[in-house]
Amino acid sequence: MTTNPIGDRPDLLADIRSRFAHVDECPFEGPRIFFENAGGALTLNSVVDTSAKFAAIPDNQGRINGASKALVEIINKAKDDVKTLFNAQGGSVFVGESGTELLFRVIRDACLGAPAGGTVVGSTVEHPASRSAAARWAEQSGREHVLIAHSDTEGRVTADAYADTVTADTRVATILHTSPVTGMGMDLPAIVAAIRAKSPDCFIIVDGIQHASHGHIDLKAAPVDAYVISPYKVFSRHGYGIAWVSDRLSALPHDALIGGPSGNWELGTRDTGAYATMSDVVGYFEWLGEQVSDATEPRARIEAAAAAIHAHEHALTDAMLYGTGNLTGLSEMDGVTIVGGVDNPAREGLVSFHSATKPSAQIVEELEGEGIRVHIRKADHYSGNILTPLGMDDCIRVSLCHYNSLSEVASFLEAVKRIL
Repeated sequence: MTTNPIGDRPDLLADIRSRFAHVDECPFEGPRIFFENAGGALTLNSVVDTSAKFAAIPDNQGRINGASKALVEIINKAKDDVKTLFNAQGGSVFVGESGTELLFRVIRDACLGAPAGGTVVGSTVEHPASRSAAARWAEQSGREHVLIAHSDTEGRVTADAYADTVTADTRVATILHTSPVTGMGMDLPAIVAAIRAKSPDCFIIVDGIQHASHGHIDLKAAPVDAYVISPYKVFSRHGYGIAWVSDRLSALPHDALIGGPSGNWELGTRDTGAYATMSDVVGYFEWLGEQVSDATEPRARIEAAAAAIHAHEHALTDAMLYGTGNLTGLSEMDGVTIVGGVDNPAREGLVSFHSATKPSAQIVEELEGEGIRVHIRKADHYSGNILTPLGMDDCIRVSLCHYNSLSEVASFLEAVKRIL
């Protein structure tokens, strides 16, 4: 395998890009470079086709006919595919309104179902989806919500920080796998091990929403009780979230129909098309793994795809930070500050920066005028936990994915140089 099997093979990158809708043009504004992947990744063409196919099917699950039986089989296959993607042993997979809604549900049920007393532990790096849910349900269940301070300079929280805070009576712990503001990934296996060493029976809930598009989820290495993603951030579409929960979390009381199947989490008839599009996503990861390795088993191919994705995104963010060809990188531009630091090995396909010479909103607007889509993050309820301690009112978030190219990064650097 080459150092960067995607970036070093133009034919493969072209093949990858051909599988995504609107990869290089906006359906409303025309040609553009898409560096807003953390706000929602591009959608696989197969997902678009699958969504249309199932939107036209009138049948429901649970009927005595061939169509209904086929729908159930499609749903069950998708659940198995998600378990393969997560490398999850046992447990249950189900869809909900969104990743945020599912985090609220599983955190609520963990807090209400755990033994009385103790604490709920999280960190200040977390997205408000998990922080808000943990704060509410810690209070409702009569527990203290303890927040571990993340490193402002590194943009992440460590296993040691969890080890210093978790105690034997910590009942529920929440973890953010990757920050959508700093772009830094947490060492999930190490954090889980640190929690389990202090409180073996703690219910551990993970927000994997930002991390999922980067490919590597391994719940065998990190035995948690719930892992939640938003499919629109991992090449599927809006309108649903996906959760995996452990068998012991499923055994706790949770919302369910009286007399319904034991352990069931779904409320009402679900969209078969939503499940089917997750099979498309998992199938894509397997296809990519086949292109960059000799792996034959689905999980091994997914792991190979994740490694290739990491290598390519690392090359792209390095180019963005340090420059490419004769172009100056962001880290060398006057007045530019990189959130989370420049040389940070935890970075996953995302660079957030602030300029002392021009307002962030103006930079975002001028980049849009150059056909480059990025996003402003403000010190509000979404990002204030990251930006306020840094003394920043806002920043520009540039989020990449493995279908982005070095030439797109070069165009971005040229544009930023002109703007600043």
